[in-house]
Amino acid sequence: MRILKTFLLVVLFINIANANTDIKDKNLNNKILKNIRCLVCQGQSVYDSESEFSSTIKLLVKKKINEGKSEKQIYEFLRKRYGDWVIFEPELNKNTYILWILPLLLFLLGGAIIRKKLK
Repeated sequence: MRILKTFLLVVLFINIANANTDIKDKNLNNKILKNIRCLVCQGQSVYDSESEFSSTIKLLVKKKINEGKSEKQIYEFLRKRYGDWVIFEPELNKNTYILWILPLLLFLLGGAIIRKKLK
């Protein structure tokens, strides 16, 4: 009887560990899919899209996660394959400075225009 209880406890702990891993993988999968732009749909993430392209990317990301790839490695793979535009939040580098600086410049310009009009 003691052996049976021990065996059941071991099986229970293994199932709990697998469930936690599955939840982490699913959360990572959803996070990545929400940050990837669907190249077929305009302005939609792969997570929200139902296109054939997004279905392929969903399977690809799931496969990469199951292979043990990190989020950064998956983004790098997609960036090499489809370019920087496929990622909604691109990294700051020499090719994306304008994407990061332009909103700040427009905000400052708008503030200067408003200030000038108020005076």
